[in-house]
Amino acid sequence: MPAMDLSQLRYVVTAAEVGNFARAAEALRLNTSTISRRIGRLEEELGLTLFERGRSGVRLTPGGRAVIVHVRRVLAELEMVKCAGLENGTGQAGEIRLGVRMPPIGEPVRSLLSMWRELHPKISLTVSELPDRDIVTALEERRLDVALLPSFMLWPHAEALPLYGERLVAAIPSSHPLAGRDEVVWPDLADEIILVQGWAESQAARELYASFLGSGMRFQAHAVSKQSILALVGAGFGVTLAVSSQSEAKFPGVVYKTIAEPNAWLRIDLAWMPETDEPVIGRFVAFMRDEARSRKLV
Repeated sequence: MPAMDLSQLRYVVTAAEVGNFARAAEALRLNTSTISRRIGRLEEELGLTLFERGRSGVRLTPGGRAVIVHVRRVLAELEMVKCAGLENGTGQAGEIRLGVRMPPIGEPVRSLLSMWRELHPKISLTVSELPDRDIVTALEERRLDVALLPSFMLWPHAEALPLYGERLVAAIPSSHPLAGRDEVVWPDLADEIILVQGWAESQAARELYASFLGSGMRFQAHAVSKQSILALVGAGFGVTLAVSSQSEAKFPGVVYKTIAEPNAWLRIDLAWMPETDEPVIGRFVAFMRDEARSRKLV
């Protein structure tokens, strides 16, 4: 196989474009003899004359025209490799695998992700909605890059950035006596069945609700999505707590009531593993941090 190098290929393309070795050398800032010698060497390696030489310049032979199609293709592919390396190396292209505990359906997370997409169209974003423990495991096993989750879910070894706060609301069956109220307080929920998301290995939501309502409440855990919990509320099985963004998704038979308590808030953090050094992850974290600060979300 000929031991050609990329510089020889560039010399061939330039000479073909300008039709003269001297002008090609000038364009490449080389000596004419260097261009002529290197192209001659390539012709020997290929066993093919690429150029017809004449007093007026050079022009491709039929074999040269056939070869240069592939030469241009090789150089174009090389340029694409360089661009891909530069974009990925500086975090301008790549992929973000985002884990979420709650569907990103409301403000401010919806507009944050929308702005990110507009500013970084070459970075793909995939979202996985997972239970508490699964998010932690996926981050530790590098199956997720970052996660949006309530601050109560943070674990000791995670890096975290507070992003925004969300007000808690009570999701109540529309036929419930409390549905006629403008707002409720914690004691109003004392006799209710409180529906929560829960799995055998994680009862984080139940523990959070208990911190607001007290441990003596009647909790009923279901290993389902928040949407399923709200569907159970609509069917009259009990009440639940939700963040204000979740109340933007309407469910038949469910009404949302403001909780008039000073602690009825939930902080949402962006979490990732401290060993993460991918440029695209750093760019995403920096974007979220700067937007949270500029919008005064925290």
